[in-house]
Amino acid sequence: MSPQTQSPHHERRWVILAVIGVAQLMVILDATIVNIALPSAQQDLGFSDDQRQWVITAYALAFGSLLLPGGKLGDLFGRKWTFIGGLLGFSIASAIGGAAGSFGMLVGARTLQGAFAAILAPSALALLSTTFTDPAERGKAFGVFGAIAGSGASVGLLLGGVLTEVLTWRWCLYVNLLLAIPAAVFALRLLHNERQPDRPRIDVPGTLTATGGLFALVYAFSNSETHSWSHPVTIIGLVVSAVLLTAFVVIERRAAHPLLPLRIVRDRTRAGVYAAMGLSGAAMFAVFLFLTYFMQQNLGLTPIQTGLGFLPMTLTIMVTAVLINVKLLARVGPRPLMITGTLLGAAALVWFAQLEPDSSYAGAVLPGLFVMGLGLANIFAPGFSTATANVPRYDTGVASAMINTMQQVGGSLGTALLSSIFASAVTSYATSHAPGPGLEAAATVHGYTVAFWVGAALFVLAAIAVAALIKPTRQTREAIAREAEPVAA
Repeated sequence: MSPQTQSPHHERRWVILAVIGVAQLMVILDATIVNIALPSAQQDLGFSDDQRQWVITAYALAFGSLLLPGGKLGDLFGRKWTFIGGLLGFSIASAIGGAAGSFGMLVGARTLQGAFAAILAPSALALLSTTFTDPAERGKAFGVFGAIAGSGASVGLLLGGVLTEVLTWRWCLYVNLLLAIPAAVFALRLLHNERQPDRPRIDVPGTLTATGGLFALVYAFSNSETHSWSHPVTIIGLVVSAVLLTAFVVIERRAAHPLLPLRIVRDRTRAGVYAAMGLSGAAMFAVFLFLTYFMQQNLGLTPIQTGLGFLPMTLTIMVTAVLINVKLLARVGPRPLMITGTLLGAAALVWFAQLEPDSSYAGAVLPGLFVMGLGLANIFAPGFSTATANVPRYDTGVASAMINTMQQVGGSLGTALLSSIFASAVTSYATSHAPGPGLEAAATVHGYTVAFWVGAALFVLAAIAVAALIKPTRQTREAIAREAEPVAA
């Protein structure tokens, strides 16, 4: 590779990958690590069941709605400083949450965590894209990154269970200090800052409409979970979201320096990856949410045992994601890999949809977890690599933000949607069957299975999007092979 195409961080690229990996793991696992700690936090701080979901939703709202402007800040001012600022801000917010003495303080800290995660996550992916410009090494690096992204949520469940049982729920937040501060110190020493020389103006109208539209969308879905789809707040949120996001597209078409250059999403292959990541994120959270409930409530597992129960899926993702990116992506392209991954995800959820109240872990849960791990490895590792391929250097931040936005917003919307479907299915089953000692358990498991069927349908839609949008293998493979030239230009 010629000197012109080498990354300025070439000699320290693998250490940089480790730092980026720690940051990505922290952002992803924080979406689930608090889940297991919630009952203990609720008992300690004395908030109601209706309030409990806001500890999760506050993080998702801030993270999902601020990702696009967070990615653009890195493009404008340099990703070294947005990366370090995101790490330090995230650690401070985590410390506030760990020390929270009230429900309001905890929710406020979770909101701050989400806001700083929205700056940190796209900076991490953009740094990875601009650091690894050699196609062969890029496959390995994105394989590792994809493994972290795909397994981070299940790692959060395990770590949350251990910290809650061994220490207290507060350490589910304090643990971020042990990750973020050393990563920030290494980043300060290792990274060089690059920013756009002319530094165009920030697209304020685009930022306001994008942030407001995404916020309204996630809020409306979250409100439907706690109230109903016909609730006035839900309807107003959906209408406001549609209006603001439509206005955002109109503004971006005319803006001299748009927040999201539409050429990024007009690319068929990139659009297919974004659609697949959003739909897969929505379906994937059904696994973590409802299998967690099933393992604790039906199988009687402790939080630590539940986290360990997800370990086979986590290990499968970690082992296969790197192999897929290194051995297969350059040969066959992302299209067949991501179709395979989404169909495997659908098959795993169809398997879980066969659960019964007396099902066992080894016979009914474990096989599906292995299949899901293979599926997610085929989705995330090629997806992250392809979504940032052939993007101009000073657009990698916002391109990275888009893939994080699709994953995070998809997960938030999927959690709310599937939770609402679950509740309706449970009520319908309970009212249509005669009362009996096993009715509650049977109704609950029926709700899980209905949600799993819907999640499987989302994975199938993701497969259709990949097949329809991502370019044929040869064209995509050639585009990825040319990645080093436009990135270094």
